[in-house]
Amino acid sequence: MSKDREKVRRLMVSINRIDGIWYRLARRSGVKVNMLSLLFALDDGTPRTQKQICEEWIIPKTTINTIVKECVAAGYVRLLQNGHSREKLLYLTPEGQAYAQKALRLFYQVENAAMERTLQSCSPAFIEDIGRYAENLREEAEKADAIL
Repeated sequence: MSKDREKVRRLMVSINRIDGIWYRLARRSGVKVNMLSLLFALDDGTPRTQKQICEEWIIPKTTINTIVKECVAAGYVRLLQNGHSREKLLYLTPEGQAYAQKALRLFYQVENAAMERTLQSCSPAFIEDIGRYAENLREEAEKADAIL
């Protein structure tokens, strides 16, 4: 196996481990993974459209639409007109913020402790580096789709 292939393999195994840990934490919290993704996406207080969330978090439109409907019905999310666009902005209501904080408490606790330990031996640049790799991977995948 080439050195580059081994590096990619190690990265993918790590990413899959992170996804698996996230999934197990979600099951423990009793909240669906995609619901958690929506809560994470909106918990920073910045309203986003469903399209933005789908693109950023790579969640199918039908899935995010179903979750948004559930959250609107529960009073966790409100929809705001987005200028002249048909796309509405989503934001957490006060009830939604309280729900998100409760649902995400364990995640934030575990993630913050892991990040603190990681930054003791790694540069914070590793976060930008992984983001750059993800963007390059997306671009190469799009090129491959154009060929197929």
